[in-house]
Amino acid sequence: MNAKPLIFAAVLALGGCKPPEAANIAPLDVDFSWVGTARCTSVPPEFKIGRVPPATRTLDFTFRAGGAGGSMQGGGTVAYTGSPVVPAGSFHYLGPCPLGTQNYQFTVQALDASGTVIGRGAASHPFPP
Repeated sequence: MNAKPLIFAAVLALGGCKPPEAANIAPLDVDFSWVGTARCTSVPPEFKIGRVPPATRTLDFTFRAGGAGGSMQGGGTVAYTGSPVVPAGSFHYLGPCPLGTQNYQFTVQALDASGTVIGRGAASHPFPP
């Protein structure tokens, strides 16, 4: 396993800066379901990611409560294997723990070997389902 993308992601997370972006970022298809996801878990659901650029080496997940402008709840980075399915539990995060029902969004960025963002997509669903 190449630790370089993980170190790059950790530096970005700690430094608060954004990775460089390609001139034309490809739109990713992102989907997930909360069905079967326990409240307050650290295990994210399964994701289906489509239209991933061939040069993608890692997928970077960002999780927000309340949608795109909501509070950051964490995320994670996984190596891209070429599969459209990212299995449940592929990274750890602070999962949904609302008192009622709240909308949550995952944004996924595709990064190439240099750490440049070459694709981006998002999906949001209310929790609990």
